[in-house]
Amino acid sequence: MKNVLLLDNYYSPDDLKAQIEAFVEHYNYQRYHESLDNVTPADVYTGRAVKIIEERQRIKERTMKLRKRNYKKTIARAQTVA
Repeated sequence: MKNVLLLDNYYSPDDLKAQIEAFVEHYNYQRYHESLDNVTPADVYTGRAVKIIEERQRIKERTMKLRKRNYKKTIARAQTVA
């Protein structure tokens, strides 16, 4: 936070306070944290993290199955043409 806030000049305490609030909002509610399995701190705090991670895993498994099926079809087509 210090590095981000030091890049700008603030002409009133209210400006600085608004920037700090904006940074905290972004950091806690929008920015994914790798150490938290790429969910936000707010997701962890409210208990949504487990559900989000499970849904991502289901999507990944479904995508991998689809890719494998498409790969096998591509190989089968290539063998019939050759």
